[in-house]
Amino acid sequence: MNISYLNLDSTYRILVTGGAGFIGSNLCEALLNNGNKVICLDNFATGKKENITALQSNEDFTFIEGDIRNLEDCNKACHEVDFVLHQAALGSVPRSINDPITTNAVNVSGFLNMLVAAREAKVKRFIYAASSSTYGDSIKLPKIEEEIGKPLSPYAITKYVNELYADIFNKTYGLETIGLRYFNVFGRKQDPNGAYAAVIPKFVMQFMKHESPRINGDGSYSRDFTYIDNVIEMNIRAILTDNKDAVNTVYNVAYGERTDLKNLVSILKKYLSHYDQRIGEVSIEYGPERQGDVPHSLASIEKAKTLLGYSPKHSIKTGLKEAVEWYWKNLK
Repeated sequence: MNISYLNLDSTYRILVTGGAGFIGSNLCEALLNNGNKVICLDNFATGKKENITALQSNEDFTFIEGDIRNLEDCNKACHEVDFVLHQAALGSVPRSINDPITTNAVNVSGFLNMLVAAREAKVKRFIYAASSSTYGDSIKLPKIEEEIGKPLSPYAITKYVNELYADIFNKTYGLETIGLRYFNVFGRKQDPNGAYAAVIPKFVMQFMKHESPRINGDGSYSRDFTYIDNVIEMNIRAILTDNKDAVNTVYNVAYGERTDLKNLVSILKKYLSHYDQRIGEVSIEYGPERQGDVPHSLASIEKAKTLLGYSPKHSIKTGLKEAVEWYWKNLK
């Protein structure tokens, strides 16, 4: 993504934790294209070396193989950094249900280590990946930042604890923080493989192999699917803002529309059939609903528009068209 229109100062040194992951590697690439010096911290637990292979020849790119559960690694990565974009985490609701201890160790203890390291390094601002899972059992739509329910999974608990810690570090130590509640992010470099693969790349790969995608439930569950370039824009706007009312708070990061899984599969089928007509004949399977899943998710993005000037360019359809093209070229 070209972020030059946002006028980010190219002299900033920016740390991206989880920089070999899906969102992190896209952030690293956008920042490097802008001329920034980028430090990437990752332990490859879920990140992939191939996501940053093309970046390693860039003299402005520094890779540190390390773990946010290790405070020394966090301190090393934060050295002389202006801003932290903290993406490192163990995602996935099912993973957290299967292994709550590791999820908590990475997402809570690791997060706290990063806050401490950022405070010690006197970074200008700590911007972190929060999650729409924080809305929990709240049935109100659209989701408004100040109104949340009770968490429905260990993962959701950890992401809410992140917000509480960030707030305390601002009030106690003066560390500026901004939390970005991501809503079902998708796009290039998102891993289609593994037990905890996100639904869009997983469905794309199944279609490409002429296998039937399996929808959890009857397909009526809906999500505010959010293209990666909208997420990059929000991270940059979180760096850029000099509005005091815009910091030390959280924002929804979404497009502001919801799509049910039946419609999602239909759109994917249409775009993929452009490359292979046989995909149009692949049937869809339906299975039981997944434990911990929220039935519907839709974000209000008014706060981000008002305080950060957020203006997402990619709808679900424009994002899916670009994502499908990337998967077809890179994973076929």
